[in-house]
Amino acid sequence: MKRVRIGGAAGYWGDTAFGPEQLVQQGDVQYLVFDYLAEVTMAILAKARAKGAQAGYATDFVTQVIRPHAAEIKRRGIRVIANAGGVNLPACAQAIRAALAEAGVDLKVGTVEGDDLLDRAEALRAVGTREMFDGRPLPEKLASCNAYLGAFPIAASLDAGADIVVTGRVVDSAVTLGALIHEFGWKPEDWDRLAAGTLAGHLIECGCQATGGNFTDWESVAGDWARMGFPIAECAADGSFVITKPEGTGGCVTPLSVGEQLVYEIDDPQAYLVPDVTCDFSGARLVQEAPDRVHVSGVRGRPRTASYKVCATHDDGFRASFLQTITGFEAPRRARANGEAILAVARRRLEKLGLPDFLDTAIHLIGCNTLWNPAHFPPPEAHELVLRVDVWHARHSGCEAFSKEAAGAALSMTTGRCAAGPTGRPKTTPVVRPFSFLFPKSEVPVRVAVDGASVAYDWAAYVRAGAPVPAARLAESCAPASSAQEELVSVPLRRLAVARSGDKGDKSNIGVIARRAEFLPWIAAALSAEAVQAWMAHTGTPRVERFLLPGLNALNFLLHDALGGGGAVSLRLDVQGKTYAQQLLHHPVRVPRALLENLKSDYGDL
Repeated sequence: MKRVRIGGAAGYWGDTAFGPEQLVQQGDVQYLVFDYLAEVTMAILAKARAKGAQAGYATDFVTQVIRPHAAEIKRRGIRVIANAGGVNLPACAQAIRAALAEAGVDLKVGTVEGDDLLDRAEALRAVGTREMFDGRPLPEKLASCNAYLGAFPIAASLDAGADIVVTGRVVDSAVTLGALIHEFGWKPEDWDRLAAGTLAGHLIECGCQATGGNFTDWESVAGDWARMGFPIAECAADGSFVITKPEGTGGCVTPLSVGEQLVYEIDDPQAYLVPDVTCDFSGARLVQEAPDRVHVSGVRGRPRTASYKVCATHDDGFRASFLQTITGFEAPRRARANGEAILAVARRRLEKLGLPDFLDTAIHLIGCNTLWNPAHFPPPEAHELVLRVDVWHARHSGCEAFSKEAAGAALSMTTGRCAAGPTGRPKTTPVVRPFSFLFPKSEVPVRVAVDGASVAYDWAAYVRAGAPVPAARLAESCAPASSAQEELVSVPLRRLAVARSGDKGDKSNIGVIARRAEFLPWIAAALSAEAVQAWMAHTGTPRVERFLLPGLNALNFLLHDALGGGGAVSLRLDVQGKTYAQQLLHHPVRVPRALLENLKSDYGDL
C-alpha cells in the first residue's frame, strides 16, 4: 500500500531551525511542510510590510530552510510547502529564487495567490461588512486583509511540477492536505478523506506539540527537551494515517500526546470548519500500534461551506509595559500600591497634556498567582515578585506619557526594587487588531503559478459548496455508574486526565482527555459547563460550551470572551489561553477509590 510521509517542520514563525534539519536528514519524508502564520503573526507581518516593501513574509523560511538545505532537499527529492508568504508573497517568492540561485540549486517554485483582499477594502466597507464576533464595522484603514484559502490550489501547483510551493494565508492544515490531494488524487467531494487529511495536517502543524512538547506529563519527556523529534504523518489513500517521529529523536508519540494536539484550538469537534471540508473529529480513534507510532482513524467529513473566513488587521492605538522586581516585606501589597500610583501619576500627566484616558490598563503581580482564580488559589504572601503594569492608549503620546512617568518613579515610590528586564523607559509599540468576517468563495479567484507561468485548474469545483449536512448531535449524558457501598475520594483532574488549551480569537478552548475510558463519566460529572465557568470565573467568560469526543474519551470546553479581546489587543498576562488547561487540571473530581488502583502516576498517592 502506498504511504506518503509528511514532516511538520515548523509550528510558528520563530520555531527552531533544528526541525527542518532533523526531518531532511533523518525523517525519510517525501514532503516537508511549514505553518508560520497565526493571527498575531499576520499583525506582526503587516507592521513589517508598512516599514519596507520587501518585508512582510516569514524570513525564517529563506534563512533556515532554503539557504542551508536546498541542495539536500533536491538530492533526496523532498517537496516543500509553506505559507511563508504572509502578507507579501511576491517578495517571499523572489527571496526564495534568489537563495536557490546563490546555492546553485535548480528547483521549481510554485505560488498560490488570491488571499490578499486589501484592495477590496472600500467595496467591503460599502456593503456594511461587520466583524463576525463582535459586530464592529470595518475600520477606515486596514493594514492587511487576507482570506484563509484551502488545499486544492496547492495540489494544483504540485500537479504542475512545483518542487517548492509557497502561499500567503491558507488554513494551517492545508499545507499537508494539499500534498495528499496531489498524491492520492482525492476529489473535491471526498469528504471523509479530506477531513482525515485535514486532521493529519492539524496534528503536525504545531511542531513538537504532537510528540511530547507542551505535554501535561512533562516529566516523561523533560530529559529529551533538547533533542525533541518533529512529527511525521504517514498517510494512506483511504485517509487513515500514523503519527510518528524520526528514529532516535527525543519526545514521545502516544495517544495522549497526539490527543492533546488533536483537541488543541478547536471548538465544536463535530464542525471543525476549513475551506475544503467540514470535519467531524468526535469519533477519531488513536491506537498505539508500536512504540512512537499512533494510528489515527474514525474521522468523518461533510460538505464545505460557501464562505472563506477573512482576517483583516488595522491599527488600534498603542501599548506599553513596565516591569520591575519588588522584594522584601509586604511585597505584594507594596507592588500593587506602586502600580496604582504609577497609573495615577500617568493619568495626571495625560490631563496636563490634554489627552484622553487610557483605553485599558492592567496590573499583574507575577509570582502571586496572578493567573489563577483567587477563590481557589489566593495570592501567597510572597517576598519576591515581578510587577507588570500595562497600558493601551489611542495615541502614541499617551503611552509615552506613561513611559516617562513609570521610569520617573524610581526614587519617589517603592523600596526593595530592581530591574526585571531591559532598563530604561518602557517601549511604546503599535497595536494591530484583527477583524474577522466571512466572504463568498466564488468571489475570490485563486491564482496558481509555477516559476511565474500560470497554471490552469478546476477552480469552480474547488470552491463549490455542497448541501449542508448537519451532524447527528452526540448525547451529553455519560453518567457514572456506582453503588452506595463504593468509597469516593476527591483527586485533582490531573490524576485522571491530560489537557491542553489555546485561543480562538477572543475565545479559548480547553480539551480534556481521560487517561482511561472508565474515568470519563466521573470527569464529565464533575466538569459540567457551569462548573468550568465557575472555576475559570476570573477570566470573565460569560458562557462555556461543552462538547464530547467519545472516540478520544475526551471533553472539549469552549470559553467565550475569555481573553480580554484576544492576543493582539489583550493586556492580560496570558493573552492566548495557553495556561487555562493547567488551571483546570487542579479541579477536584470525585471517583471510586477502586478505580485508581494500579494507576501509574507522577503525582503521588491519594
